[in-house]
Amino acid sequence: MHMVRAGWAKGLKTSVIAFDVAQFFPSLNHEVLMAILRKLGFSDNVVKFFFYYLVSRSTQYAWGNFTSDLRQADVGVGQGRALSPVLSALYLTLIMRLFKLDPLTCGCFLLSYVDDGTLVVQSKSLLNNCDALKWAYSVIFELFKKFGLALEHDKSEVFHFDRSHSKDNPSVDLGYAPYTGATPLKPKLYWWYLGFYFDCKLTFTEHVQYYSTKALLTVKAMKMLGSSTRGLCPVQKCVLYCACVLPIVTYGFCLWFFAAARCKGALHHLSVMQQSAALWITGAFCTSPTGGVEALAGLPSINLLLRCLSERANYWFATLNPTHPVRAFLSCFNCGTIMLHPSLSIQTMSEPEIFHTSGTLFESDTNVLALMETLLLMNPLSRLGVRLMDHFVDQVHFDDCKISRGDADKELKQHTKHLNRLQDKILENIGTYYAGTDASLPLSGHYQAIAASILFSGGAERWRARHVTGKVTTPDAELYAICSAIVNVISCDDCTDIFIFMDLMASACQAVDPSIHSRQGHSVAVCEALQTWFTCKDGQSITFVYIPLRLQWDLHYKAHKYTTELKVMLGPRPARWSYIVPVWVSFGNPHAHPNL
Repeated sequence: MHMVRAGWAKGLKTSVIAFDVAQFFPSLNHEVLMAILRKLGFSDNVVKFFFYYLVSRSTQYAWGNFTSDLRQADVGVGQGRALSPVLSALYLTLIMRLFKLDPLTCGCFLLSYVDDGTLVVQSKSLLNNCDALKWAYSVIFELFKKFGLALEHDKSEVFHFDRSHSKDNPSVDLGYAPYTGATPLKPKLYWWYLGFYFDCKLTFTEHVQYYSTKALLTVKAMKMLGSSTRGLCPVQKCVLYCACVLPIVTYGFCLWFFAAARCKGALHHLSVMQQSAALWITGAFCTSPTGGVEALAGLPSINLLLRCLSERANYWFATLNPTHPVRAFLSCFNCGTIMLHPSLSIQTMSEPEIFHTSGTLFESDTNVLALMETLLLMNPLSRLGVRLMDHFVDQVHFDDCKISRGDADKELKQHTKHLNRLQDKILENIGTYYAGTDASLPLSGHYQAIAASILFSGGAERWRARHVTGKVTTPDAELYAICSAIVNVISCDDCTDIFIFMDLMASACQAVDPSIHSRQGHSVAVCEALQTWFTCKDGQSITFVYIPLRLQWDLHYKAHKYTTELKVMLGPRPARWSYIVPVWVSFGNPHAHPNL
């Protein structure tokens, strides 16, 4: 889309040919794949690993109670296996490189989505595009043939992107049957590719109509699941709508919903669909106003929902690898370490071209600069086999308690007895440190979130601290409190066991997960500190204990009251997160407040 709109800004028309590779995964040649791996510079050990992974494979077929004998499957790459996408991408790299070096394909772009490829050309005339596509198609056909692959010509499609009022829509003579001579390849009115419906002017009217109709039929089918007197309650209906209908209707919304996009008609189709869903959820009359019924059903307006999803999608650009190809189209501030595209990068476009070009890429390039959080994409601690839970899973424990609705009082009493016994056991051990952590986020939107932790040892309070964490969610603030407690307690030389009491087990699980997520820096700090602590001595452990807030249990409730005592106004410049947590242990002053 960015390529098409950038071409329009320069007065160019874009044409594409989509082709399909026949039996792609089973047709990959093992010897060619090994040669490509050596050509790309992989070590002999990696090449040998893939060789033994692919050669002498066997499979079985099961149908009901019948199971066949072992059959040899020593061909291609097994589709659906974990390594298949990686191997297929490596197989295509050399083909794409040779295609780029061929003089007949100058100015032609080759895009590949596993076994679905696309040839893209741009010029001021559609007839010139057709000639360029014909030569490019012949080159890519011969390259795939040399590598033991074949194209299915009858599945090839051509489409022209032209926003002029001309009705010119020329066909393409591919030179291969069945699209030769008197039966050329004719473009359709709409192009269905990878689940998206494209039209020549990129209005996506057909795309929105198709998926809104599909979602509306899904809503109507859900009416058979229960009536107003029996069956599903409104809460269950709302959950069904959010889980089964919204993913359908929002599929590919970033293609047509962005700043300055003309999407009033598309939003009308979606509003009609959501009104039908709201009427089904609430059981209201069909003449009820749309906004009121949506509010009663607990559904945000479709416009606000798409705006929220769009903002979140913009920030996903920050999680891209520094060498991801998409970064080549962004500005110099977000390009990472990859070289900018000479003609399609936002950095190289003139101001008139930027003014006449719009899309999600421009919006994301601007909004991602406002992201205050630093995401550690290639963090060493998040690699498989190096993570904390890969090496020390026996030393990290979670003491969770799930309270059922049926007999909650009885289970709470039993859990209280368990906590009291656990506290007595902790007090018996001299080297055991335990901390109560909690986070407070006032319901009023005028205050910042607060994170607090109180450290105990031998029945005495050793240290306490609370932190103003800014405008964040409660789980993020809880993660900050856990990080603060752990990083400080492991600095004690006599510490052998740690117990963390909190009321949000999800934040505890996130604390030992260094992968990309919100406030990843705190998790990385926790994992790095614990990994060093576990390595120094044997037999050390940490336990996260869940405390329901309504228990008002001693250790955790102290942290809760300490957190809620502080109220800090949000103001124009709220506090920002810091991932460098210093050591604040001060046994001489147990009530020190380092962040206040």
